[in-house]
Amino acid sequence: MKKTNNKPLLSVILSLVLIVVMALTMFGCTNNKTETPADTTLAAAAQTQEFSFSVTHKDGSVKDFTLTSDKKTVGEALLELKMIEGEDGPYGLYVKTVDGETLDYDTDGMYWAFYENGAYAAKGVDQTEIKADVKYEFRAEK
Repeated sequence: MKKTNNKPLLSVILSLVLIVVMALTMFGCTNNKTETPADTTLAAAAQTQEFSFSVTHKDGSVKDFTLTSDKKTVGEALLELKMIEGEDGPYGLYVKTVDGETLDYDTDGMYWAFYENGAYAAKGVDQTEIKADVKYEFRAEK
């Protein structure tokens, strides 16, 4: 009986299996890009905006703020920063409290008026997009 040497054939088969496994591993790794916390932080920082905000209270005192937010509208930013509170009405957000002071039109005829660069705003606070060169303010008015 003649003995055959299968070692070369076995080496070729094992080499091919190893090459296939390595190729599949490399292919699987290249398509799995995950977002790291650093990527998330950089993306959020890129969208963060700084804007000026002022409040004229019922007693005439004025407070100026420089605020930072990643929100798109002034209303979203002020709500998130807890600078304003209100309720949804037929024309958008009806602001009742600004910087901790609540006004009630039904009781004392006072309300919060929203201004942009000193002029009465054309849109509500929840529809006004944040722009860096604009000063936003709420004034207690009668």
